[in-house]
Amino acid sequence: MKLFFVFISFVFAGWFTASAQSARKVESFDRNWKFMLGDDSLAKSNTFNDNKWRTLDLPHDWSIEGSFSQRNPSTANEGGLPTGIGWYRKTFTLPLSSKSKNIIINFDGVYRNSEVWINSHYLGKRPNGYISFNYDLTGYLKFGNQTNVIAVRVDNSDQPNSRWYSGSGIYRNVWLTAVNKSHFKQWGTFITTPQISDHSATVNIKTGISSTDKNLNLKTVIYDEKSKVVADNTSSINNQVDAIDRDIVIQNPILWSTDHPYLYKVVLQLFKGNELLDDYNVNIGIRSFKFDSQKGFSLNGIQMKIKGVCMHHDLGALGAAVNTRAIERQLQILKQMGCNAIRTSHNPPAPEFLTLCDKMGFLVMDEAFDMWAKKKTKHDYHEDWAQWHKQDLTDQILRDRNHPCVFIWSVGNEIREQFDSTGISITRELVKIVKNIDDTRPVTSALSESDPHKNFIYQSGALDLVGLNYHQEVYADFLKNYPNQKFIATETMSALETRGFYDTPTDTSRHWPQSSKIPFTQGNPQFAVTAYDNVAAYWGSTHEETWKIIKKYNFLSGLFIWTGFDYLGEPTPYPWPSRSSYFGIVDLAGFPKDVYYMYQSEWTNKPVLHLLPHWNWKPGQIIDVWAYYSQADEVELFLNGKSLGIKKKQGDDLHVVWKVKFEPGILKAISRKNGKIILSEEVHTAGSPAKIQLIADRKSINADGNDMSFIKVKVLDKDGNIVPDAENLVNFKIKGPAGIAGVDNGSQISMEPFKANHRKAFHGMCLLIVRSQKTKGKVLVEASSVGLKPSTTVLNSK
Repeated sequence: MKLFFVFISFVFAGWFTASAQSARKVESFDRNWKFMLGDDSLAKSNTFNDNKWRTLDLPHDWSIEGSFSQRNPSTANEGGLPTGIGWYRKTFTLPLSSKSKNIIINFDGVYRNSEVWINSHYLGKRPNGYISFNYDLTGYLKFGNQTNVIAVRVDNSDQPNSRWYSGSGIYRNVWLTAVNKSHFKQWGTFITTPQISDHSATVNIKTGISSTDKNLNLKTVIYDEKSKVVADNTSSINNQVDAIDRDIVIQNPILWSTDHPYLYKVVLQLFKGNELLDDYNVNIGIRSFKFDSQKGFSLNGIQMKIKGVCMHHDLGALGAAVNTRAIERQLQILKQMGCNAIRTSHNPPAPEFLTLCDKMGFLVMDEAFDMWAKKKTKHDYHEDWAQWHKQDLTDQILRDRNHPCVFIWSVGNEIREQFDSTGISITRELVKIVKNIDDTRPVTSALSESDPHKNFIYQSGALDLVGLNYHQEVYADFLKNYPNQKFIATETMSALETRGFYDTPTDTSRHWPQSSKIPFTQGNPQFAVTAYDNVAAYWGSTHEETWKIIKKYNFLSGLFIWTGFDYLGEPTPYPWPSRSSYFGIVDLAGFPKDVYYMYQSEWTNKPVLHLLPHWNWKPGQIIDVWAYYSQADEVELFLNGKSLGIKKKQGDDLHVVWKVKFEPGILKAISRKNGKIILSEEVHTAGSPAKIQLIADRKSINADGNDMSFIKVKVLDKDGNIVPDAENLVNFKIKGPAGIAGVDNGSQISMEPFKANHRKAFHGMCLLIVRSQKTKGKVLVEASSVGLKPSTTVLNSK
């Protein structure tokens, strides 16, 4: 397999790039759109009066603004939020200097069935709600003082069309690009590193060019992270060509890895004489990787486990609307847990997500489809498969192939065609499409049928990796069942947990039986699942069960856990009023569940000590007390100063347990190594709610209208202990140049709106999300609740 790397990243504001002399002008096209929820066929016309429409900025998800209802046709599987049809319009002008340019509009994603008009001219339709696409506006535009109108109709009315929350609208960013007639083609640059050694790396750069000129020069300069030139090249283009191919050598390269995600910048410039016709920047990461049937996975020659999670695209209270800071926060939380890989289940992600993974050091399994020609829901992508799958897959690979984080292409998830012979021909077709564009990465499909003799996708012989969903019971015998094949666990666990809820006793693992509607939780009426890691869906396992298997065998390259975060929709196995998932290691608000610390103890080299559960119980009740720990030999537990004994992990144990008769007071754990105390942790019996505490993840935010601070809200007793059963309603006020972007608490059954200035605490906590405005200044955040001492915090928007 060839070596590869890289990514394309644009962060522009206004009609300029990082270089003041840039020939390519890229403008964020997100500001000042008009929006109407509803349908009006006349809205495509330039003469349509949209004065009464709402003015907003993109990205925008109208579904997240609605109310939860069992009557919404999206059903609980899509979060029970409204869908429908919406229109967007934007009026804009272009300078006369742009008249000689090619003007292109780029949509990063519109859910779904988008249709676009420019100045009443129909540009086209794109059914897929996750794919990026563009239209050439050249020839339909007006310049100078004349206005242009772009209109977009979004149709998400045919329901159901997804198995999880999709969102509705222009929910990703939009860009307007102006280039000369001779320019670099959209997604036409492909950069690989076919040879890497300790002393040098050969960088192969293929550049697609659309040219109306002859005798051009292509200049290529590669910079390191300190903006120092490390290599350059100038190539002559004597004839009109579609592409140019050249090699450039970097001496003593610094390699990209998950621990040290080092990026170089490639600057491409197209000249005619001394005139700069176009320029294009590509950030790249130099690294090699290998899957081996016996040894598993290695990165830059170093064997390592893929410690991955699956992630849907929603951002909790923000819905599907892309926000770079919100994505970064999710990735930071996962990075602190020790996660090093993400699977984009089950569709192409936002470009910003991949850019962040490049910078932060995550490997990415980039997935294309959740279904092919056979449907999973009534109105899903199967309706568009025949006409659109080739174009959609091609555009995904072209767009994402330069990202160093992307190391696996997945062409499907639990596809129905794996059960009949059509799976053979379709798999071969899809893999051929991928390989014709990028032959540097392996291709897989996430298979739910583990028997190789029954799976037609596997029998196609086209897959580079065997990707298995669940069926952890066959992992140990993988090489017997799949001789000489390479393994990746594409989806695992499906453990069920509600943050802060504990059902006791908890001695044994329990699985949701296939014959039951809900898992056994001792008659709990709240549709909650114990946060002890001992409940899983019947097709999956607890977290500890599968991780023990994966870590044991070298040939098991790694896994992707279902899921990193809870997500909107798919509240399996619970019916309404459950409206979000229970599978996450982290809840919907971004608060870790207890099992987070099991992974942190296994996946990082940092000392860890975490106790569960809380310590508010009935007198005399026998409680299972768990401790996750690492970098220590033992843990000793104390209750009100009295030792309850020392526990050590035995065999492949991942936690230790004490059975403790409850009495109020202080539960304390101490971990030791070689007799030396490493960490200690205390859990106190809490009194009645008395006050509020605000903890902002960032006190300083950018005054760009997009940046965010995520503020954890805790309900405490008079002594500062979190009250584990607190459900107080907390009200919020913002003074200064910022606003409330959303509120949440992580509850899977809360019917409270995400767009509000109040939220009930759930197990003692809730979340306030503050978004900056485009004015600098101090932002005062106030939180109050009846009967509680209020709290304030100050943010600096700069």
